[in-house]
Amino acid sequence: MDKNVSFESIIFLLLLILFSSAVIAANSNYQSTYIVHVSPSLRPPSSPSSSHWYSSTLRSLPQYPTPEILYTYERVAAGFSARLSTIQAAALRRLPHILSVVHDRPRSLHTTHSPSFLNLSPSSGIWPFSSYASSVVIALLDTGISPSSASFLADPALPTPPSTFHSSCAFPNSSLCNNKLISAKFFCKGYEAALGHPIDETLESRSPLDTEGHGSHTASTAAGAVVSDASLFGYARGEARGIATNAHIAAYKICWAPGCFDSDILAAMDAAVADGANVISLSVGSNGYAPAYYRDSIAVGAFGAARHGVVVSCSAGNSGPYSYTAVNIAPWIITVGASSLDREFPADVVLGDGNVYKGVSLYSGDDNITVVGLPLVYAGDLGSRLCLSGYLDSSKAAGKIVLCERGGNARVEKGSAVKIAGGAGMILANSDDYGDELTADSHLIPATMVGAFAGDKIRTYISTASSPTATIVFRGTVIGSDPPAPKVASFSSRGPNYRTPEILKPDVIAPGINILAAWTDAASPTNLDNDPRRVAYNIISGTSMSCPHVSGVAALLRGAHPDWSPAAIKSALITTAYNLDNSGDTIKDLSTAEESTPFVRGAGHVDPNKALDPGLVYDAGFDDYIAFLCSIGYSSRQIAVFTRDETSVDCSSKALSNPGALNYASFSVVFSNIRDVITYSRKVKNVGLGYSSSVKYKVEIASPAGVSVKVMPSELVFDLVNSSLSYEITFASTAGSEAEGSNQFGWISWNDGVHEVRSPIAVTWRHSYVSSE
Repeated sequence: MDKNVSFESIIFLLLLILFSSAVIAANSNYQSTYIVHVSPSLRPPSSPSSSHWYSSTLRSLPQYPTPEILYTYERVAAGFSARLSTIQAAALRRLPHILSVVHDRPRSLHTTHSPSFLNLSPSSGIWPFSSYASSVVIALLDTGISPSSASFLADPALPTPPSTFHSSCAFPNSSLCNNKLISAKFFCKGYEAALGHPIDETLESRSPLDTEGHGSHTASTAAGAVVSDASLFGYARGEARGIATNAHIAAYKICWAPGCFDSDILAAMDAAVADGANVISLSVGSNGYAPAYYRDSIAVGAFGAARHGVVVSCSAGNSGPYSYTAVNIAPWIITVGASSLDREFPADVVLGDGNVYKGVSLYSGDDNITVVGLPLVYAGDLGSRLCLSGYLDSSKAAGKIVLCERGGNARVEKGSAVKIAGGAGMILANSDDYGDELTADSHLIPATMVGAFAGDKIRTYISTASSPTATIVFRGTVIGSDPPAPKVASFSSRGPNYRTPEILKPDVIAPGINILAAWTDAASPTNLDNDPRRVAYNIISGTSMSCPHVSGVAALLRGAHPDWSPAAIKSALITTAYNLDNSGDTIKDLSTAEESTPFVRGAGHVDPNKALDPGLVYDAGFDDYIAFLCSIGYSSRQIAVFTRDETSVDCSSKALSNPGALNYASFSVVFSNIRDVITYSRKVKNVGLGYSSSVKYKVEIASPAGVSVKVMPSELVFDLVNSSLSYEITFASTAGSEAEGSNQFGWISWNDGVHEVRSPIAVTWRHSYVSSE
């Protein structure tokens, strides 16, 4: 024995050994569920039944703790499942008739379906690393919330809300809030002022209650609890869960029958920050072109939120496929476009001549209604090619399938119009603008939606066949790689950025087509007055659906990295986004069927697990955004809308050389006849996980056509985590005058062998002039 070992040390070691032995004994007595497979041919004659045999087998084991049979298996397997200790399981394995003893493990149903499509896993990656965002509060600013939904019920296993959050429950019954839905408020003063009288509570609930459905859908997408066997009429059946499954939800009702008023929006954003929310999710925006930042309440509110460390995620809008339509485009906002999943709801059209055209539908109605070989007519021959309600000739529609065109009214309203006119079914043909984008709807009659090309073919068939007929074949839910996914939705609003084209928008895309999430029992799945159906979950589409996906991912990142700024979180999402679909090709644009560009998809599709460890981030804060506002020519008074103090801003010392010089994670370069060489300085922070020594990043460049891109230095060596280094990137136009009005795209990437920190490059050539105004 070492003479330097004290008596106290010996006692400590003995106690440690005794404690360890106790822990081992306790663990060995801990019961878990095992599945036990047996050999039926070895059952002894003395056992009258398999159950008797299994019970006898368990009685032969050590009896503390008492083993317990849960199920016996006779058809698909021979054996049983039981609650056993590790000692009991080991003893079973030594018996000659026992074939296998295995731990019971959780298996996932087909989810509903975006968590799976985003490769979120309970065993690795951002979900377990962030504890499913259990310490994070997401503020959902929308149409309210349905507290009775299973997606928002209390969960005994969910941690209590952060002590820093100030909860309030404005439902008439405050017990409707819980440890999942921790707060609910409503903001209607702006709305009531516009009405000129109080809300008519026979039409709307003057409370946080969601009577429209949109708010419940977005809230459950971002942070809904795990709900088994969710579906819409059997479509998309599976396990519904939010992206940040354990995040706490604070609902702020800001939207009412006619829309969402800026005064109410700003008040809700103010309250969310004051309450202590970590993420604000806002699937609301202006119509038409984005307003000036200082006139945009969402931009102003988001600036204040970012200043307090709150991440703001917003929808890009549904005004695609036209350029310059993205809204919520301030650089301190995460702007989200919409994309498709690898899940479809096929409902194919079979014409009388045998041609088949792919469609989609969520119709689920009377099984006695048949849509096989029915006469087919074109709505343009019935009085309204758009199938406007009241304009279809019922004498020509009765008993027939009607081909309607998209536009003018809601898709589900067209089916309702056909039904009212006595039609037996509907085929909805896309317009050329929306191409082959197929959006499924829960129509009131047997109906399907086909692409623009198919619509043209069907119209030609109707006009040339002597007795045109059609059949609609509903095929349920299909998950697979055909067609490839993701694709960018035609409706998803696009760049370039209308206000500051030097900032690339949207930032990223996320699932937004045919998304299943919670609904309200106060509204039908179509929101049509003549639809009596009520559902717990609904499938709808829009950038409203893609935004809460990113809000949920942002919450996971906040849970994993509570010290990251909102800009760092956005940077992680941008530089880790992917640009190839599941067939290995560049993500397509559904409006054209061609490859999408960064003006359509931003940096690409979000990848939550890669965003967890992006390697490097482009950070920015209050002073950076003030310098940005100075660079776009805002006056001190206009900037004071954001800073609250006109005298505190001196743009002579703060302004950037160009709005694109903001330390942003993507590049949007505008060349003109007076500027054909542009140099920006960028600073990146090393946040790579697992590094204890220096790390070297090397740059890779894919220059846009007609542009020379140079980066200095070409290598960055970081000695410490959270240290920052700068580089300069120079863009020089090598294209001639023929490039005027065109766009080209490329990227740069910093690589260390583990991380790929990739930034998209979008380049525009435009003519410059001096305004006489």
